[in-house]
Amino acid sequence: MKTKELKPPADAQAGSRYPAPAEVREERLAADLTQVAAGEMVHTSCRTWQQWEAGDRKMHPAFWELFRIKTSWLRKQGKHHG
Repeated sequence: MKTKELKPPADAQAGSRYPAPAEVREERLAADLTQVAAGEMVHTSCRTWQQWEAGDRKMHPAFWELFRIKTSWLRKQGKHHG
């Protein structure tokens, strides 16, 4: 069985950047995820996710890219974690 290749979202750039807190929150809500589920998705704590959304900490571009790839895949599969 051939596996499908996961591709980054169309607007992902090779030169990754730190997302704005509002962007982090909007993407999570668009994926219909709780902060707990979003944190688990990128292997971090709910508290860390809350700090990213509040702007208390910057989300590293690698976490952002991983989150965007996974949520894009979930949307294509028609699945939600909440």
